[in-house]
Amino acid sequence: MEKLEYIEAGRICNTHGVAGEVKIEVWLDSPDFLKKCGRIFLEGREFKIVSAKILKGFLIAKLEGIEDVNAAMALKGKTAHILRSDAKLPRGRYFIQDIIGARVQDEQGREIGRLTEVLERPASNIYVVQGSEEHLIPAVPEFIMSTDPEAGIITVRLIEGM
Repeated sequence: MEKLEYIEAGRICNTHGVAGEVKIEVWLDSPDFLKKCGRIFLEGREFKIVSAKILKGFLIAKLEGIEDVNAAMALKGKTAHILRSDAKLPRGRYFIQDIIGARVQDEQGREIGRLTEVLERPASNIYVVQGSEEHLIPAVPEFIMSTDPEAGIITVRLIEGM
């Protein structure tokens, strides 16, 4: 599967204070993960993260060149991206966008459909698989046998009613 150079990392949802800080709703594993990347891209423009702190699950960031609340307000609603090369993923981990569109098969190799969406829920993510019918599969080891983002194949164990 094709890997995109940029990863959607979050959205600037508001300003914070009057010194130009922005509040970022992070779509990655954690705000700390984004903080460690050191920079974000907004509409193709690079912004270095000068300083950052985590507050109530959001990343509060001071971006280079954003000096006041008016400049920060102009960024509100924009999607923040990171470069894939800036993200240091642990071995065996992958980005959700890398498996969207993957072929989903059962343990016997029978095709079930394609992964069209991942619903993020508190207990676990849920894979939405579209084939001859729609399947909702919890993304837990009991049901996800293997995931190969490079080959674009996810092997699952289905039970009656899935």
